[in-house]
Amino acid sequence: MSDTTSNQMWGGRFAAGPDAIMEAINASIGFDRRLAAQDIAGSRAHAAMLAATGILSDKDVDAIREGLLTVLSEIEGGTFAYSTALEDIHMNVEARLKELIGEPAGRLHTGRSRNDQVATDFKLWVRDQLDAAAEGLQALMRALVAQAESGADWVMPGFTHLQTAQPVTWGHHMMAYVEMLGRDLTRVRDARARMNECPLGAAALAGTSFPIDRDMTAQALGFDRPSANSLDAVSDRDFALEFLSVASISAMHLSRLAEELVIWSSAQFRFVTLSDRFSTGSSIMPQKKNPDAAELIRAKVGRIFGANAALMMVMKGLPLAYSKDMQEDKEQVFDAADNWMLALAAMEGMVRDMSANRDALAAAAGAGFSTATDLADWLVRVLGLPFREAHHVTGSLVAMAESRGCDLPDLSLSDMQGVCAGITEDIFSVLGVENSVNSRMSYGGTAPAQVQAQAERWRSVLG
Repeated sequence: MSDTTSNQMWGGRFAAGPDAIMEAINASIGFDRRLAAQDIAGSRAHAAMLAATGILSDKDVDAIREGLLTVLSEIEGGTFAYSTALEDIHMNVEARLKELIGEPAGRLHTGRSRNDQVATDFKLWVRDQLDAAAEGLQALMRALVAQAESGADWVMPGFTHLQTAQPVTWGHHMMAYVEMLGRDLTRVRDARARMNECPLGAAALAGTSFPIDRDMTAQALGFDRPSANSLDAVSDRDFALEFLSVASISAMHLSRLAEELVIWSSAQFRFVTLSDRFSTGSSIMPQKKNPDAAELIRAKVGRIFGANAALMMVMKGLPLAYSKDMQEDKEQVFDAADNWMLALAAMEGMVRDMSANRDALAAAAGAGFSTATDLADWLVRVLGLPFREAHHVTGSLVAMAESRGCDLPDLSLSDMQGVCAGITEDIFSVLGVENSVNSRMSYGGTAPAQVQAQAERWRSVLG
């Protein structure tokens, strides 16, 4: 059917056809064609149910099933002719089905509405994206675990306020992101479980008088159950909002890691070297290697969170049940999904390919009086000083070392005893960065043994 053909599927309600402006604002086929596979899957399940309940004849349903497969093959083969006059993917598919099989195509819509049809299609699409996100998250987590295992005992500075705080290990830092992404993974799985109710059969808003079997269609489409309230089923977009919320949090985590890679790969830090596959050169400065992929990942959270806010604004004032505003629900989700999946894949590639500079990490770990807390802890644990007094003594020793341009281990025992007479030679056993990280054996601590244990736990979880 051509774009100039008036859409008469409403039984003549708009016999003269909408003008060009109305057609442009009303049509969604420009973007909802992405739901084609889900739309045809839903229609096939619906048709099978209509045959099983005796609402349609087996002959009609056989023709519908074969016709839908033909339409799907045309779409997948790139030969399907989309029409904006037909508004959306549902009407485009139905019109082509009618061209292929004739009258039986008109019976496919028995016992359903475009309202429950689009809700079902959209849910199926979002569910597929959640499954893809789960795979992407696990792949990235495996890459981080591999980095952690290879550098479980590599010392590096831990930061607060981006200032050197205490020594940690490279493995411990990598595993911190595994934990973050692990929470993202649980959110993905929770969201998928919560959304897995089938709207099909809710019809326009009140259900249908036809003796349909909603359990059958729900099961055929992989849902746990049919949705329990027809009004809610067609007006609910919580599943899309939750998808965007989960994507926003996950993209924020990716952005934090991306920011660290930007900093770490700079000439000032030299903590990591990113592969050429995820970097670019400068057009005029031959010495530069720019972390473009990391910078672009860092920016993705803006698009994804923007989509979340946009859909929230679309939905916030809508009365029950369906309103045409809800046609604006898809483009933001499509864009956010594309960018989240791309960011996950790019980050996984960067993490797998990057090389940590062990020497640079170690040199930085020992700078900035990073073992000052170990000294204070020793004063409390061995000499029994109150922590506030130990803090004061340590601060005095840091000031002394700073004035001499040296680090704490470079001070002599007599220097230290001049500040606190009880200090013994044993103090030097805690001042080295290696000693510091090895002592952090509390559960979840940075000690290499703890890092290895956590890496093994996640290896087991991720499979």
